[in-house]
Amino acid sequence: MSATPIHIACFSDILCVWAYIAERRIVEVREQFEDQVSFDYRFISLFGDTETKFNTGWKDRGGFEGYGAHVAEIVSRFDHVALHPDVWTKVRPVSSGGVHLLLKAAELCSRGGENDDVERLAGRLRRAFFVEARDIARREVQMELVEELGLSRSAIEGHLADGMAFAAWDRDVQEQQIHSIEGSPTYLLNNGRQKLYGNVGFRIIEANIRELLREPSSSQASWC
Repeated sequence: MSATPIHIACFSDILCVWAYIAERRIVEVREQFEDQVSFDYRFISLFGDTETKFNTGWKDRGGFEGYGAHVAEIVSRFDHVALHPDVWTKVRPVSSGGVHLLLKAAELCSRGGENDDVERLAGRLRRAFFVEARDIARREVQMELVEELGLSRSAIEGHLADGMAFAAWDRDVQEQQIHSIEGSPTYLLNNGRQKLYGNVGFRIIEANIRELLREPSSSQASWC
């Protein structure tokens, strides 16, 4: 077995229902592999302009209300997640962009350590939206959640003010382009050689990790 942790880059949009559903799989990976894996969180803009996205792309399918019904149908297939009926039908965050900047600011505050704070904050933001129907695009809601988790509001606001969070998010966008990330969630393993996209089950993620932990030699290709 490899002594070096398997690095997994997770690309998602905070407002993506599939990324919300997939959070449980990350928990399962952590429980199964503990310190054999490490996670890095990248945020991509699929819901950067929800007004245009739903009033144009979903115009013939009911707009916000139609998308809300679509999300409700998806969530109904999974027992481990809940959904507030007002999500997208009444509560409509205008953009995920500000939330992603918040998360990158939190990442900068914990740089040099693990990304536990980013993972905790992302999970709390998703629950606030999908379960509690809170408009997480609003800065006051974001800061309420930051303080609820005991994170440093002043440090996070400092990185939002000095531009560092913008720069960090731009690196995520560049990584998305380099690796041709199509959607959310997407998991990159093995320095980008293995890409798992969409509603991927835990067993598939597990199989990819176990194959990498076998430490194939330079003359032996991975079967995954």
